[in-house]
Amino acid sequence: MKILVTGGMGFQGSHLAEKLYELGHKVTVLNTLTPQALDNQKYLKEKAEVIWGSVTDAEVTEKAMRGKDVVFHLGARVNVDESILHPWETLAVNLRGTFNVLEASRKTGSRIIYASSCEVYGQPASQAPVAETAELRPMSPYAASKAAADRLCFAYFQTYKTPVTIVRFFNVFGERQKERDFGAVIPIFVGKAMRGEALEVFGNGEQTRDYLYISDVSGAYCSVLDHPELSGEVINFGTGSGTRIKDIAEYIAKKFNGKVRYTAARPGEATGMVADFSKAKRLLGWEPKVGIYEGIDRYIAWRTAENHIS
Repeated sequence: MKILVTGGMGFQGSHLAEKLYELGHKVTVLNTLTPQALDNQKYLKEKAEVIWGSVTDAEVTEKAMRGKDVVFHLGARVNVDESILHPWETLAVNLRGTFNVLEASRKTGSRIIYASSCEVYGQPASQAPVAETAELRPMSPYAASKAAADRLCFAYFQTYKTPVTIVRFFNVFGERQKERDFGAVIPIFVGKAMRGEALEVFGNGEQTRDYLYISDVSGAYCSVLDHPELSGEVINFGTGSGTRIKDIAEYIAKKFNGKVRYTAARPGEATGMVADFSKAKRLLGWEPKVGIYEGIDRYIAWRTAENHIS
């Protein structure tokens, strides 16, 4: 198939584009020109056509989608902290960009697989695993932008029969995930530990997250690709198990003989959430294969081998 990956030079996108190429698909990526994109370009050399541009540009988006059987829409601003500082920019990319992809699909007929986020659920009402039917209660501008785009996709399916499937991944981590410029917690912890700095934990560290390793994510995307009959569906992907932030910090600190210190809690942060991924298992036969600590070890090995400052 001819496939477009928006955000295909990012963390998740570059892994997905590589996987699609290995499966024999003709891959194109649409990505803004950023330091991370340029760094990840080496992984996709001769594996994908690259279009430099933004999903916020309707003309560029439509041109990139022409002739594509499937579009994986991953292009987004993805960080909660950045959204708190720059809410408008986050909303512009995440909502307007998704609107442009949906509108282009009406003209090109391309099927869309939209990367939503577990952040749309906000703080769950109970400690039970969160199912797709849970109320959306976003707690940050980022989460609200993803919830709005998520529901816009569903509205386009209902109104125009746009062939779109919505996937909600829980906390994704692994190689190529960035540390600097509003990076994610595991890369930040590993980077600090490698430099001999104390690992900073917000609040008491009791916050739990459901961490999903990147190879399981690529596999999940490809499972959805193989099921075009799932248009209009929302599907969670996670492990069903929560890990405390403090336990991750202590594990990584111990690897480097480092220290952990605690600081003020962040605004707009949910305290705990794990996935009910029974729908993914039932419809796709999908289950995660890599556990949190095995995944962290793989990430540390990658950072160490590349001496990588992301």
